[in-house]
Amino acid sequence: MSAQNDSLSLLDYELEPVPEAERAGEPMESQDVRPEIPVSSQSEPLLVVPEALKAPKTLEAPETLEAPEALEAPEALEAPKALVPVLPPSESSREEYSEDMLPSYIWGDDDYEDILKVPSSHERQEEVTERPSWANKTEYLLAQVGFSVGLCTIWRFPYLCFHNGGGSFILTYIAMMLLVGIPLLILEMAAGQRLRLGSIGVWKAISPWFGGVGYASFIVCIIVATYYSMILAWSFFYLVQSFQNPLPWTECPFLNNSRNVDPECERTSPTIYFWYRKMLKATDQIYFNNGRPILHLCGCLFFTWLLICISMIKGLRSTGKMLYVSVLFPYLILFCLLIRTLLLEGAFFGLQTLLAFKVTYLYSIDMWRWVGNQIFFSLSPGFGSFTAISSYIPRSNDCITDAFIVAFLNLAASMLDTLIVFSMMGYLATVKTKNCYIRNADEVTRMVADGLLPNEAKPPGGLYQDPNVIYIKWINSLPRQVKHEVLQYLFICNRTTELKKVMEGPGVAVVTFTDLISVFAGSNFWAIIVFLLLITVGLSTILGLMQGIITPLQDTFSSLRKHTNMLTVGVCMAMFLSSLMFTWPSSSYYLNLLDDYWIALALFFIVILENVATAWIYGARRFLADLTVMLGYSIPPIYRWLWSCVSPFVLIVLFVTTLIHLLVKSPTYLAWNSSTSKEILLSYPSWANVLLVVLITVTILPIPAYSMYILVQKARPVCLSCI
Repeated sequence: MSAQNDSLSLLDYELEPVPEAERAGEPMESQDVRPEIPVSSQSEPLLVVPEALKAPKTLEAPETLEAPEALEAPEALEAPKALVPVLPPSESSREEYSEDMLPSYIWGDDDYEDILKVPSSHERQEEVTERPSWANKTEYLLAQVGFSVGLCTIWRFPYLCFHNGGGSFILTYIAMMLLVGIPLLILEMAAGQRLRLGSIGVWKAISPWFGGVGYASFIVCIIVATYYSMILAWSFFYLVQSFQNPLPWTECPFLNNSRNVDPECERTSPTIYFWYRKMLKATDQIYFNNGRPILHLCGCLFFTWLLICISMIKGLRSTGKMLYVSVLFPYLILFCLLIRTLLLEGAFFGLQTLLAFKVTYLYSIDMWRWVGNQIFFSLSPGFGSFTAISSYIPRSNDCITDAFIVAFLNLAASMLDTLIVFSMMGYLATVKTKNCYIRNADEVTRMVADGLLPNEAKPPGGLYQDPNVIYIKWINSLPRQVKHEVLQYLFICNRTTELKKVMEGPGVAVVTFTDLISVFAGSNFWAIIVFLLLITVGLSTILGLMQGIITPLQDTFSSLRKHTNMLTVGVCMAMFLSSLMFTWPSSSYYLNLLDDYWIALALFFIVILENVATAWIYGARRFLADLTVMLGYSIPPIYRWLWSCVSPFVLIVLFVTTLIHLLVKSPTYLAWNSSTSKEILLSYPSWANVLLVVLITVTILPIPAYSMYILVQKARPVCLSCI
């Protein structure tokens, strides 16, 4: 029986097999009832059944279906018995039948069923009301863009640009986005939109052998949401502190009951000290026994999950309204910050550094690996959230145009943020270089006064008005012997060197923004604006992650759809309790372990299997033809080659290089050394590496486990008496 399943056509049956979610009690929604047969994407042979099961030959040849008049009235199907006998009569046999046969044609135009059996108006009303939908196309696009444009766009993109060739990195990123990122977005959006299911149901329907991919995406969403909410809680803590005047990260604190400044802060900058010692209360290294939770982080985390719960409590109705603020507001803030930072001294020096095209980086494997990683961190395929969000939009929606809109708005946010950060970096590097010039001039003036240097070495009086220009002229105008003597006592002042120092360290977004805010006029106002930006960006992303959790649950257990409020509250409470593990003193090191090493391997593996299941198991040609039928216009054939060849090749290369990098280089993290007030690079202990392996295994384990389950189901003896 299984040997014939791959050639099944919907014309062979009165009823089409249904996915597991429908068998659990949830009817598939079918909003489009077409009165005539759509053009078939490809010709498929009809089912060849055993002689014992053959029905009277009422449909002897395809010619009986060519004339539209034959299908205008039910009388055209004179012998429905020809369509019924193949259907197993019992529920158990129907379940076995669905698992085996569904993937071969689920993407075919299943509206043939509508021709053979038109649902009543009551059934259509039940289908429409059973699954909610976005209020309008704008809310749907905001949900997709909001999930895609996350803190990684703010947090990681500028840092990678600086350390991987600036303009070279940006051009490579755009090329890979067009060749790999957008096709994968189309794949996930089209799957959710056509099948109207979350990640678990979609991949079971496309291929039962790859049904575990949906469960893996579900697990990824849970783990990422737990630590992502902690990053959001950090932003809330900074936002609360922004109402203090002066800002607490601009000055070193005094010791208790003393007028002396904390020496740990004096050895570093106040912003870095505040990050590690006041907010994180970080330990000197990672510990298995973390100690007690940090109370202010617990409070911020609770408020974070309370806000998430309120945003989703009413389902799509409340989520859609929140997205107008959480998605549009960040773009407004980014535009205002860009204008403000471009007016800073040294901003164009930072932009020159960004736009410098360094050809040598194009030959660097590490640069290509980071570009691939950023594509997945930024666009976020593989989480199942795009599939879940798209399942609430009509099937005729143009998902290809939507994918381009999402990708380019994501790129626009990345570029806006990068321009802002590099303008800030140029300003900070210019200020630090200017201070270095003045410090050197003061030192030379003191040494001339003490008779250690000749009078002709004395700096000109106008140097303090414009040190960036006059300092260089003064040094170059000194006689060679005097210049040699002077340079022995001076610090090296270089804007490029200072820029590199500024770009190093923890979380460019947090520490760098706080550094800049401290020198702005009206620093409290800009601090509030910046951290509102981080909060709104993070909130829209975590709402997308929650859709990747709640939608599969409701699709798998259809009764939960009637209790959306209780389900949302229950999931948010469980996620809050799970996130508390990141409130301990060394928990930031655990977060780095997940974000730097776990997530990349898990996502690459998931997306590779998604691509293979669609392009090679189901078939890229058929997938493209189905999109043409679904959208109503011709799709360029280049997508077929991108799905079949380019995307799998790039994904496998990225997965292998990431795995090799993980095996060759021991995982490391930046730890705070309180005795020296410096960041030091440490290797994770062996038990942390074991924890990493366990997490990766737990994430991908559902994939082979579900395939084994399908194999066992197929190997069960067939009940001949049930046929």
